[in-house]
Amino acid sequence: MNLLYTVSGFGVGLLVGITGVGGGSLMTPLLVFLFGFKPAVAVGTDLLYAAITKSAGVFVHHGKHQSVDWKIVGLLALGSLPFAGLTLYVLKNLMAVGKEVTGMITFTLGIALLLTACALLVRSVLLHRAAKNGEIDDEHSTVDNSGRFSPRWEKIATVLTGMILGVLVTLSSVGAGALGTVALLFLYPRMTTLKIVGTDLAHAIPLTAVAGLGHLSLGNFDLQLLGSLLLGSVPGIWVGSHLSAKIPEYFLRPALATLLLVIGIKFVMQ
Repeated sequence: MNLLYTVSGFGVGLLVGITGVGGGSLMTPLLVFLFGFKPAVAVGTDLLYAAITKSAGVFVHHGKHQSVDWKIVGLLALGSLPFAGLTLYVLKNLMAVGKEVTGMITFTLGIALLLTACALLVRSVLLHRAAKNGEIDDEHSTVDNSGRFSPRWEKIATVLTGMILGVLVTLSSVGAGALGTVALLFLYPRMTTLKIVGTDLAHAIPLTAVAGLGHLSLGNFDLQLLGSLLLGSVPGIWVGSHLSAKIPEYFLRPALATLLLVIGIKFVMQ
């Protein structure tokens, strides 16, 4: 076990528990740039790490906060899981394994990070505007979960969102947290931040598990790395999930968005 991996796992797990964001967005770049892992191995290991870590977070969000909307989780999964499987099929059977796949994953990761950074900034603006207009209070404590669209179109939009997340997360391991959170905020603007975090974490579990097992079959996996990360991340997300209802998140968003923007540009330009 590597202590640095464990410390990194705890830090990322803590951040994910508090905000619902930062799993793939931070862990995969850390594995590639700080620890020198190949992008494909980093993505595959991070996906399984995310599935196990977020299970601990959902246990707290569902049990203590009652902040998981399982109906929305089901609609997202209806789109994301089949498209994750389809993406894995393309990676495994329709492309040559090697530099081509690694290059595609690296470039996709960069694009996903840039989208995530923009999404975090948009999320902050939307929350501020909603609070200013009196739609939600400063602590986002409203319990009105009404959607932006009619019930029929709301379901379709949620499934389509799941499809996009399924492809993006399978290719890069980025997006299940940050982009999923922003998508839920847009689709359900009156849902509490706490419930958005809990619902997004719950959907990320089956998606990252399916995608991670697919990458495992491709050989993109490091067991020792996974064990070291989980040793820190499971207690980290447990602590963060308990704190999520108490600590304001707004000061974390600009710093995280800036970091992801820099990393994303580096990946795209690589």
